[in-house]
Amino acid sequence: MIIRVGLAVQDADIHEYLKKSLADADVRLESLGHSRSVWQKVMRSGCDVIIVSESLILTPVEEGIAMLNDLPENPTTVVLYGRNSPEEHAELAAAGADVVLYTGISKKNLYEAVQAALDSRRQFIQRKRYDRRGMVEPKISDFVTESQPMKIFMEEVHQVIPSDSPILLIGETGVGKEHLAKAIHDQGPRSVGPFISVNTAAIPDQLLESELFGHEQGAFTGAMRYRRGAFELAHGGTIFLDEIGEMPAHLQVKLLRVLQDFEIKPVGGENIIELDVRVIAATSKNLEEAITQGAFRQDLYYRLSVLLLTIPPLRDRPEDIPTMVRRFTTHFRYKIGREINKVSEEMLQSLCQYDWPGNVRELMNVIERAMLLCKSDEIGMAELPQAFQIKNQRAEKPTNELDFSSMDMSGKTLSEVRQEILDKLDRFYLQQALTKTRGRIDDAARLAGIHPRGLYGRMKQLGLRKEDFKRS
Repeated sequence: MIIRVGLAVQDADIHEYLKKSLADADVRLESLGHSRSVWQKVMRSGCDVIIVSESLILTPVEEGIAMLNDLPENPTTVVLYGRNSPEEHAELAAAGADVVLYTGISKKNLYEAVQAALDSRRQFIQRKRYDRRGMVEPKISDFVTESQPMKIFMEEVHQVIPSDSPILLIGETGVGKEHLAKAIHDQGPRSVGPFISVNTAAIPDQLLESELFGHEQGAFTGAMRYRRGAFELAHGGTIFLDEIGEMPAHLQVKLLRVLQDFEIKPVGGENIIELDVRVIAATSKNLEEAITQGAFRQDLYYRLSVLLLTIPPLRDRPEDIPTMVRRFTTHFRYKIGREINKVSEEMLQSLCQYDWPGNVRELMNVIERAMLLCKSDEIGMAELPQAFQIKNQRAEKPTNELDFSSMDMSGKTLSEVRQEILDKLDRFYLQQALTKTRGRIDDAARLAGIHPRGLYGRMKQLGLRKEDFKRS
């Protein structure tokens, strides 16, 4: 990781010594100035470590140090003091200074003390990073499989883990691309470094450049302080770029340059930052098709796909579902505090027959929902969503007649029967509309006179999938 160090040192000799002695690939020095007007620069520097002369701190000094400690970065504060007074040093430490150094000590001792502060800061960032995750670390063993396609895929994964080359993960939504990227990072040689994830589709285009490469103070309206980008934060580790196929064209050019030179320049900045980072990108889009349409750069595709891995969808490996169900059941038992450890055979069979358009993420959601609704120690068919109650998960071929004669109305209220009839009627109508439009949601919604989002929600309730009507 890159440690940003801000120097606000009044003594020119000490300033120059620190500037030369701390010049390191993993330390970025910012000379903030040495006059009394430097305080605003100090507050907006965004540095991890601030080395400041006591005479430049906003008075009263206790309030000035408190202001530094309240900054978003919670920087490590090293105060240089002109008098060798243990009592006064103790007062500064009590006010919140992390390190107080007498300016009269030898250059060697000064350097060693500052280096100790930098090492302490690195450890602080590491602890903060792992605490923030708050979850079990991903492991390659999470992808243990019984299916042949997945076994072949995992053999490829084991081969690429020790490498530093870029990886492009291709797979449908929910197959676990980010989970796999974290596992590759955590079991590879960069595991001691940070793992930084950016979803390029979730950030507005005008903010994405700053999110990736950072910005200097005053780079644009509202840029009041220096802000680090994801690439700088990932130095020494791995950056994961999710939904890379959604990246705008002008940023594709900049990303290509980063992959070639491993250098970045923050928005509005002039200084180049050298990087040591592994790039793992992921997409659910067909990038080759996007290249043909002019939406994705071919040279960037070749640069990212040095190691190309395509994750098989869950429907192609149903033999893995029982193992996943057991693992998720164990996970959610501790998470939600329910002593549920059994799954009915009928439910397991139904899960294995389902097509899983949402893949592993959908399976996790189904298991969590079932465990929350379960009233015994075994989850069964009653706890599954309505789509699973239908024996044939593929859309039934619509008939020309709507028949209610086979409905079992015994023991049901009029309201329940009415709801079943309405569901059957809606299903019949939507099957006809989707068949006519070959699964096109917008066209079917226009026929039905409802919003496409409403149609999609109703289809989900009734277990209808647009893919089945495309085939028909």
